[in-house]
Amino acid sequence: MKKIKTLSSIALLSAATLVLSACGNKAENTDDSKKASKFPSEMPKKEAKQGGTVKYAIETNSPFTGIFASELAFSKTDIDLASPGNEKLFDIDDDYRINNKGTAVLKIDKEKKTVTIIIKKGVKWSDGKQVTAKDLEFPYEILANKATKSQRYTSQLEYIKGMKAYHEGKAKTISGLEMPDGENGRTLTIHYTELKPGMYNSGNGYFTEGAEPYHYLKDVPFSKFESSDKIRKKPMFFGPYKLEKLVRGQSVTWIPNKYYWRGKPKLDKVVCQVVSTNSASQSIKSHKFDVANVINDQWKQVKDAKGTTFIANIPLSYRYIGFRVGKWDAKTGKNVMDPKSKMNNKALRQAIAYAMNIEDVNKKYNSGLTFQIPTLILAQYGDYFDKDVKGFSYNLKKANQILDKAGYKKKGKWRVQPNGKPLKITFLVQQGNDTQEPIYQNYLQQWHKIGLNINLYNGRLIEFNSYADKVQHDAPGIDMFTGGWSLTSISSEPSPAYLYSEGAPFNFARFVTPENTKLLNAIDSQKAFNHKYRVEQFHKWQKYMFDQAYVIPTTNEYTITAVNDKLTGYSVKPSDSNALWFIANKSSGSA
Repeated sequence: MKKIKTLSSIALLSAATLVLSACGNKAENTDDSKKASKFPSEMPKKEAKQGGTVKYAIETNSPFTGIFASELAFSKTDIDLASPGNEKLFDIDDDYRINNKGTAVLKIDKEKKTVTIIIKKGVKWSDGKQVTAKDLEFPYEILANKATKSQRYTSQLEYIKGMKAYHEGKAKTISGLEMPDGENGRTLTIHYTELKPGMYNSGNGYFTEGAEPYHYLKDVPFSKFESSDKIRKKPMFFGPYKLEKLVRGQSVTWIPNKYYWRGKPKLDKVVCQVVSTNSASQSIKSHKFDVANVINDQWKQVKDAKGTTFIANIPLSYRYIGFRVGKWDAKTGKNVMDPKSKMNNKALRQAIAYAMNIEDVNKKYNSGLTFQIPTLILAQYGDYFDKDVKGFSYNLKKANQILDKAGYKKKGKWRVQPNGKPLKITFLVQQGNDTQEPIYQNYLQQWHKIGLNINLYNGRLIEFNSYADKVQHDAPGIDMFTGGWSLTSISSEPSPAYLYSEGAPFNFARFVTPENTKLLNAIDSQKAFNHKYRVEQFHKWQKYMFDQAYVIPTTNEYTITAVNDKLTGYSVKPSDSNALWFIANKSSGSA
């Protein structure tokens, strides 16, 4: 993969020509993206002092669920809350490629078809016990045992020998997981039926990048795992901090792990606290928090905040709109498409995409800091990104033409299905900050202009935890939905199989086609060890997904973080992510 600059800008598509009629005002046409592109990606290096407390804002409008096990966590909120303690096995470079500077060493043997993970001596849990081979093996049992109901078990893991048999209850152990020095050793060797080209990158989905304390959790039944106090209230990690206090749904307080392998952390405490998105800007201006992400539609309110340094990057993340065309079959562990689904007509999906005035929305509400993306592979992935796919630019005329040609005729105000039956479409949208409602009311109005009777699920935006439950479990009555992925929390390796394959629980649209499966298999095939070939397959997949429009990529954004000037070491560079809470400290002379 070509070298990726952390702050390299992504070209914006041409702006829509019409204004946001749903809001009654002309779009302001502001664009602060050039300013954001010049922000540094890390705080200035200063001499750090011993002690102090850092307050970290977790911006959400819902109480956090507090699932502090990587194998079960679903929301980015829980992942962020656990970050001071939950260090991954591997450090990475700024291209998300695994190196051996972290807690473990990775060895890949193409001839033997093995991946070997060796935990470093002195890497200890917060109770002082050395992390062992069994702690490396245990996450695979958590993922694969059906009693845990993990959303993170995918067909990618079934390239590990014996994994499928264990998952189906046909074996008591996973035969492909070998501990050559015994459970109390420090080495886990994983035997595969075949290796994959993405295995050199973090988030590849073929092996886990965490460990779980077997000695601490072994007495917890898998069926009780997610609800256990040892997961929800008293989790154990080997990162720089250990959990001291938890206020359910509100805050988590961390204190130093005296056994941390890199050395003693300098901070006395890290306090992660939930703050509503509508209160975020005031919290930044009043210095209630030392670290807080800027809500892009609140940028103008905070950009002149005193005693604050703004750092920024373009993260591996994106938002999308998905169309429900099937369901998840828990028995087979596969997505099953329904050819009779009302949304299983690509003309309908394409028309919905062309009717969205995304660029106008971005300019009016987000100062250009949020921008439209054309494909489901991000530009940060270098030549894997297909720059020739232009995406769905705003074009009401084209949307109407597509619907007319496909037989969606108007009867009165609304169009009907090609078979003449009424067409009513229900849209699930999660709650957000103050602009979420007008933004999606605007899109509803755009769709109404082309005669599509699309309305919000239950007539309103849905609280996040309820939204997540409905999306994960295929709640009836939902035809389309909003979605979004923080890929560094899910899968930072560019292969889309983890999210869009037949065996991916995260494929919430539930689409499965022979062509999609063929293209995904090609991306991760043995031939794909040849970089040029893999690039070609990525480009084919992007063109296919653009044409089929089962999932419409909408936006990514500059993530701007407001950091107290008294903080040193805080960074949004990928290469700093694993050791972030060890290197983030108060500078000398600060209060």
